[in-house]
Amino acid sequence: MYIYNVTINVDDSVVESWLQWIRLHILEVLKTGKFVSAKFTQVLVEEEMGGLTFSIQYTAKTKADIQAYFDEHADELRQDGLKKFGDKCLAFRTEMKLLEEIHA
Repeated sequence: MYIYNVTINVDDSVVESWLQWIRLHILEVLKTGKFVSAKFTQVLVEEEMGGLTFSIQYTAKTKADIQAYFDEHADELRQDGLKKFGDKCLAFRTEMKLLEEIHA
């Protein structure tokens, strides 16, 4: 399994409207068929720049699925957020390969 992680710092002035929008956005990303699930979390850290920080972890079966998402859907879906929130959100993206999942 592979994880496409998007960490976003959201300016306090748009947090409420962004939270409504991101839940719909996550569903749109999942509708592309490239991911099998998503986890939406709040990062529990106080940023010097202020705002609140969130993370969405999209799980894909293969790295090729993530690449297909980038090639076919990412630009269009990212533009929607940029139009709505502009510089009020700062995103950092990471791709990861799941090596092991260990449970207690």
